[in-house]
Amino acid sequence: MVTKHPHLHEHETILEVKNLSVSYSKIEALHDVSLTIRRGEIVTVIGPNGAGKTTLLLALMGLLPVIGSIVYMGQVQGREREVEHLVRHGMTLVPEKRELFAEMSVEDNLVLGAFDRYRTGHRDHMETMDEVFELFPRLEERRGQLAGTLSGGERQMLAMGRALMAKPRLLMLDEPSLGLAPLIIKEIFRIIAELKQTGVAILLIEQNARAALHIADYGYVLETGEVSLAGPSGELAADPRVIESYLGLGHKKD
Repeated sequence: MVTKHPHLHEHETILEVKNLSVSYSKIEALHDVSLTIRRGEIVTVIGPNGAGKTTLLLALMGLLPVIGSIVYMGQVQGREREVEHLVRHGMTLVPEKRELFAEMSVEDNLVLGAFDRYRTGHRDHMETMDEVFELFPRLEERRGQLAGTLSGGERQMLAMGRALMAKPRLLMLDEPSLGLAPLIIKEIFRIIAELKQTGVAILLIEQNARAALHIADYGYVLETGEVSLAGPSGELAADPRVIESYLGLGHKKD
């Protein structure tokens, strides 16, 4: 199992976003978004395509100029937020495109995930790799295989495994279920739920609302750049508006 961060408190707030707005050439893509993520908590943001979910991730990673307040690990993030600085302090994004090195082996892709830690003097990448293989036995079976030859589900596992090599405090996942078969989605979400035990905070951006709300502690519904609903995931899953828009009629019988 992936190592816990011993110096983090049980209910420590990892990320607090208040009144976040993002504009692209005068068009507002996000308006007044607020959310909180604590240690060992899975928070999901669900909503339709084009609602601003990926914009939110890019803004949090320091890739877009923002109006509003972002406090990460107790530090107010200024306007000049640098991706490298955030990554070094434990913020890790697994993008929707999974961006692996296709011509390199599974093992080499994982080692690259620990590069920044190695560069700053940590020499624990082999132990971390064992922990990743414990979570993803399928990756261990294919450790010598080229990443480009993996199935979609295995590529998603490798992208997540590589992110975990950096020992993140906040793991942000952009549409991890995209394009995957239902059985593989079930496995990916089971692993995401298991990661909670390590104390990592997880921000899960998902169109598969049913799967996301099933494993999340808290959820936000993002529609046309604004949070339209928020609450404990069980409450959201039972909300008639969420059922009608995101879960389908059959959900009432579940």
